[in-house]
Amino acid sequence: MPRVAQVEPITTARVLRGPFDYVRTDGMEIGSVVVVPFGRRDVLGVVTGLIDASEHDLAAPKEVLEASLPADLVALAPWMAAEYCSTPARALSLMLPPKGVRGRTALQARALREPQEGERLTPGQRALLASLPRPASSDLPALRRLEARGLIALEPQAVRRAPLHTDVGSAAGPRPELTADQARALEEIAAAQPGERLLLHGVTGSGKTEVYLRAAERALAGGQGVLVLVPEIALTPQIVSRFRERFGDTVALLHSGLAAGARYDEWLRLRRGEARICVGPRSAVLAPMEQLGLVIVDEEHDASYKHEGDPRYDARHIAERRAAEHGAVLIAGSATPRAESWERLRRISLPQRVDGAPLPPVTILDLVGVRGALHPAAHEALVDARKSIVLLNRRGWSNFLTCVSCGRAWECPECDVTLVLHKAQGHLACHHCGHRERIPSRCPDCASVSLARHGTGTERLETELPGPVFRLDGDAGDPARVLAAFQAADRGILLGTQVVAKGHDFPDVELGVVVDADQTLRFPDFRAEERTFALVAQLAGRAGRGAAEGRVLVQTLAPDAPSIVFASHHDAPGFLAGELQRRRVLNYPPFSTLIRIVCSGEDPAAPHAAATALQARLPGSLGPAPLFRLRGRERSQVVVKAADRAQAVAEVGAAVDAIAADRTHRGVALSVDVDPQ
Repeated sequence: MPRVAQVEPITTARVLRGPFDYVRTDGMEIGSVVVVPFGRRDVLGVVTGLIDASEHDLAAPKEVLEASLPADLVALAPWMAAEYCSTPARALSLMLPPKGVRGRTALQARALREPQEGERLTPGQRALLASLPRPASSDLPALRRLEARGLIALEPQAVRRAPLHTDVGSAAGPRPELTADQARALEEIAAAQPGERLLLHGVTGSGKTEVYLRAAERALAGGQGVLVLVPEIALTPQIVSRFRERFGDTVALLHSGLAAGARYDEWLRLRRGEARICVGPRSAVLAPMEQLGLVIVDEEHDASYKHEGDPRYDARHIAERRAAEHGAVLIAGSATPRAESWERLRRISLPQRVDGAPLPPVTILDLVGVRGALHPAAHEALVDARKSIVLLNRRGWSNFLTCVSCGRAWECPECDVTLVLHKAQGHLACHHCGHRERIPSRCPDCASVSLARHGTGTERLETELPGPVFRLDGDAGDPARVLAAFQAADRGILLGTQVVAKGHDFPDVELGVVVDADQTLRFPDFRAEERTFALVAQLAGRAGRGAAEGRVLVQTLAPDAPSIVFASHHDAPGFLAGELQRRRVLNYPPFSTLIRIVCSGEDPAAPHAAATALQARLPGSLGPAPLFRLRGRERSQVVVKAADRAQAVAEVGAAVDAIAADRTHRGVALSVDVDPQ
């Protein structure tokens, strides 16, 4: 038996790489989570290898924890580290259950023997014996007395801390009959080769979820597990509800919004195979599941699948890797797929809604010359409609505040951005760092009381809409409660940022309104057209489901923009054909790989110096270019654009490691973003 365990300590240091050797004690296997002495402190670590001997004097671990990682996740960590220019320790840290949480147990009472004839028992004691087995709670003293007499035994039992869940959407009903398109899609999925990647392109309302459910049934019947990724649990509760209704307790929910105890217990249920379906957002792609047969990425176009911390992984990319390693079929589903997926994945089409109804007609409203946030035609339509969804991708009351007299604009002291006015909360706020300050009554520079509010956010638009409004944005509280209230209402308007376009299925919505459709077109980003198309087309698909006839109004200052015109025709293939042609000419993804390296620090000159040194090590890279100050730190960036992804990632990783180890650039933080979004 190997006597040495190789342990990767969970540290954030880029220049410190493991694994390190420790004495192997009982219970230590590959994947074991341990507490080990490391320097002057004790740290968590993961056993990544077992060897026969070591040339070092070895310390023993302090503790072997209950949780352990499956071998495939241990093997995935170094791949993630290399793929995203990070470290194995940082990758492993994302795979662990909540820190410092253990399983919960409670005493359970069971009978040991029957009372003997003539044995004296009170009526209460007889009632307790008749109720066995039972958990020992408030009756513990009485049960202890029965235990002392040998009548019962009190034994610890594991107690599951189940996650709370709010169901939103259509009530459970009989299994629907499949349409011809759905049946054909399932046949193609069943015939797919192990590890094959499929794009399920279905218009909104085409029944993609039912295809997922039937495919999951087949995987379970074959003894395999199912991983289901959704953009955000709180904003896509309907698909979660559908899986729970169909598969019951074999479904585990795994996401950061759960209480630590519930998340730990769900993690353990997946690790032990007690739950065979995992549903969750991007972090669930690292669920401790073995024998995966099916991996589903719903709404695969959604940018929330990109992780913002280090490593900056893309859950869609990790899902493909896990599916390939397990020989599982991967299904990426969307009504508005990414150009990368359209180009690379084999397509399966669901071109019609399941009820046979046409997609709602879309009218483009030109905002040139219109005063106010709402076009008169949109206001009139909202008055007439019973239920509507209105999208405005800006929260707060106004975009920014200025002094009319001297021109002062209120800016964040930590970031180079203006502060957003939140009237109801009485403050100006930075949406980057969270800085807040009270709304001023006069200008501190010239003492003028003439202050101007610019732009309209969801908070302000709420006061201008007719009828009851249910606001869904970052300031409106629990999204699931807002959605449930809107669903239960007889009339109303669901108003919000882009979250109102995310996968909601309300059959009585008659009207959809996009207030400022071309807002995302103004960003200096090659994906701006794609994001605008997806936002408009997704919102358009929320209307006209069920018995309600629907229509959609799109307000814009750019009525001829291709993304808006194609979205108004519900024409994803037409839009993507043009988008891919444009990207091919400009050599943008999927025809190249982009990597962004951001250098940040408190010293204004240091980030630029580090970025300059990086650019010198990466011939052909773009930069260094300044970025706006964020959270009090100056920033500079370098961008690599390459045809060979593996070579580019390796070269960037080597350059970043060299700069990180150079004491000249001490105090500069380096952040690598492969496939930046």
